[in-house]
Amino acid sequence: MIFARKVWALLVGIKDGLVLLFMLLFFIALYAALTARPSPGQVRDGALLLKLDGTVVEEPAKVDPFELLMAGDAPVKEHRARDVIRTLEAAAEDERIKAVALDLSRFMGGGQVTLQDVGAAIDKVRKANKPVVAFAHAYADDGLLLAAHASEVWVDPLGGAFVMGPGGMRLYYGEALARFKVTPHVFKVGTYKDFVEPYVQSQASPASKEARGALVSAIWEDWQAHVKAARPKADLARVTNDPVGWLKASQGDAAKAALAAGLVDKLGTQADFHARLRALVGPDPLDDSPLGFAHTKPAALLAAHPEDADGAAIAVVNVAGEIVDGKAGPGTAGGTRIAKLIDQANADGAKALVLRVDSPGGSVMGSEEIRTALNRFKAGTKESGARPVVVSMANLAASGGYWVSTPADRIFAEPGTITGSIGIFAMIPTFERALADYGVKADGVRSTPLSGQPDLLTGLTPEVKAMIQANIEQNYGRFVGLVAQSRKRSPAEVETFAEGRAWDGGTARQKGLVDAFGGLNEALADAAQRAKLGDEWHPAFYGQDEDPYASLIEQLRGNEDADAPAAGMDLTGLVAARQQAGIDRVLNDLARLFEARGAQALCLDCPVPVAAAKPATAQAGLMARLLGFFGG
Repeated sequence: MIFARKVWALLVGIKDGLVLLFMLLFFIALYAALTARPSPGQVRDGALLLKLDGTVVEEPAKVDPFELLMAGDAPVKEHRARDVIRTLEAAAEDERIKAVALDLSRFMGGGQVTLQDVGAAIDKVRKANKPVVAFAHAYADDGLLLAAHASEVWVDPLGGAFVMGPGGMRLYYGEALARFKVTPHVFKVGTYKDFVEPYVQSQASPASKEARGALVSAIWEDWQAHVKAARPKADLARVTNDPVGWLKASQGDAAKAALAAGLVDKLGTQADFHARLRALVGPDPLDDSPLGFAHTKPAALLAAHPEDADGAAIAVVNVAGEIVDGKAGPGTAGGTRIAKLIDQANADGAKALVLRVDSPGGSVMGSEEIRTALNRFKAGTKESGARPVVVSMANLAASGGYWVSTPADRIFAEPGTITGSIGIFAMIPTFERALADYGVKADGVRSTPLSGQPDLLTGLTPEVKAMIQANIEQNYGRFVGLVAQSRKRSPAEVETFAEGRAWDGGTARQKGLVDAFGGLNEALADAAQRAKLGDEWHPAFYGQDEDPYASLIEQLRGNEDADAPAAGMDLTGLVAARQQAGIDRVLNDLARLFEARGAQALCLDCPVPVAAAKPATAQAGLMARLLGFFGG
């Protein structure tokens, strides 16, 4: 027995030792994953391999690695536009980079203005006499906007290139909500403030169609102008005016049709694409496969070309995504979080501030919190004195996105920017009619007309509805007044282009909502000039601290070099992807109706910048709740 106990103790000790050893190895590996950073020494002679597997956005949403572990599907990967542009500009300058491999096989899009900025960076690479070779299994509008700037455009023989154009149909829920006896109480100001129309009508109003038609037309013309300038031989008229005839002329072969229309240059598989790059830059010394080519990844190239930090700091703060109350973000514009970033730049003594706006608007309270923080920055301190604030509008700066822009000394936008939409609304659903069908009635005693109000189950009193409408009208008057003060116009003049109507950047400039065309660089240069900094300055980006979990998240997403199947390999795949986006939009529409929100300054047709997708479980939970509600 004594011998057996000693053997057992020895086995337990070995087991405990192995457990401790494996735990130690696990935490060492975890630490290595969290702290792994690219090295400048990893830049090699060859190509820059730029794989845009996901979306290109102004400000990526923060991804929680633990949520990523628990999610059934990984969120869509987001590439910061500024990093993509810096990488391409570094490739143009670095003598070790001989070409750029632009892999769009899993590209999922981005804002039109943002992609035009990336396209301009691709042009810089080509001006440095370095070829840019693009590949995708299938191209749609966003992919074509980037690929048009490449020197060689490859597409898979089973794929193609399709020009869809902006616009499309959206759902109107008015009759459905009436059938289920849900009463959406709408309070708004602005003839063109059509965000609430899908909830109370069965079709768009004439005013909404007028404004949306003009906006879509302007954005479409801007897209065509950029593609034609980058790729003059592309026959866009043939592709867009008679898409069926264009496709049938190539016997239904979409890849050959794209080649015939000049949208692409070469038909070939991803292996052919790699072989072409191998011929351009040579084999990969670290890859024995016959298709490996010498390349450098973006992170290594950026590490080799750090940003300049000399001279005075000009703060850059992003307002990206829907504006909400609180500390939400990045990727969502939490008013409290952004106000704190502006106050931090104020405390740090930044000499000027550029607000980069890419938002469809949102909470009036959140927008006002950001605006007042900007005014605190402008006022400065006794030591600093007044300091300039310049706004750089990206893809959209509408409604609340324009509210936060009103303190600017100068506003820059692009022709494709969506802005304006100066209007306010609020929406409160009540369920008294639905409950009455089940025999649930309301009764009680009030001491005033406001007692127990607002009551979502028993309805709103006339007094409460009148008070909410009066408050919305007051907020609208304040919005118009802020714009009038900012633009040095009378409120009556602002009313002529307000009323909730969204404008393209070109029209907005004509109407005085925008001062000049230009991007972030032009806004920074203007801020430096106003602050009298000469050439001794650098941009300081706030709220874009390096994520300590970045390396771990990349590993959890999977190997970026893996040749995973690409979604949307043909026209049917692209249609399926749009179908999924439509389903997501319906869920978001219905979720917005039932969420508790204050007064909103939001634009209906402004495309919300893509944020990291919620786990499928969260979407299923929302669907289950909706089905449960409508199913009784």
